[in-house]
Amino acid sequence: MTREPEPGTGRIPFGRLLRAETRKLFDTRSSMIMTGVLAVLAVALVAGRAIVQTGPPKLFTLAGSAAIALGILLPVLAVLTVTAEWSHRTALTTFALEPRRARVLAAKCLPALGTAVVACLFALVAAVPATAVAAAARGVEASWYVAPQTVLGWIAVMVLMTAQGLAMGLLLLNAPAAIVICMAGTALWSFVAQLGGAGETLAAWLDLNTTTNPLMGGAWTWEAAARLTTSVLAWIVIPGGLGVLRVVRKDVN
Repeated sequence: MTREPEPGTGRIPFGRLLRAETRKLFDTRSSMIMTGVLAVLAVALVAGRAIVQTGPPKLFTLAGSAAIALGILLPVLAVLTVTAEWSHRTALTTFALEPRRARVLAAKCLPALGTAVVACLFALVAAVPATAVAAAARGVEASWYVAPQTVLGWIAVMVLMTAQGLAMGLLLLNAPAAIVICMAGTALWSFVAQLGGAGETLAAWLDLNTTTNPLMGGAWTWEAAARLTTSVLAWIVIPGGLGVLRVVRKDVN
């Protein structure tokens, strides 16, 4: 496809960049496999929770079961998105077509973050028939109420987890290393939290999985906001900013 610059500017329209990067997010073999596995696992987890759950089925409880798959695979998909140009050796071509690398990075990151939102909505939609079938099979009335703030908080958590994958991918430009860091974080912080008072304090302020809990739990305080801000700065803003600088200045010859 020929990319024509904006008339009089010599720049490719950002909308065209966004469409191209969105298409690249899903048309590589690894990305197609990842999104397929993500969808199948989300449905399987929702259906499995509907089968084993006792009592009246709850829509959001079933949908939230998909968070296990989303929290693991969305950051992986984000890492692959920002490291693909370097692993496939297409960075030179991409940045020759659009020399303003920051625009390319923005066009890469936005679809990945949007995918996190779509994945959460997909899990909610998948939970609707699962809730109805489980209620009918047990002869009970299902619970359909979902607090809007809970849903928004859940989506925000998934977006932040995806953003962490983007930040690690940009900083390292190495998919395996970035994926290992994202996936090992939970186990690492669980270990740190067992190292006494200092370890508990570090985990309480730096473990993104812990500091995002108030977004869904509703126990929102100024201290919770400070902890979330600290962990976001440590795992998303700072590594992401350094990663952008690295990509902008990196020699691709």
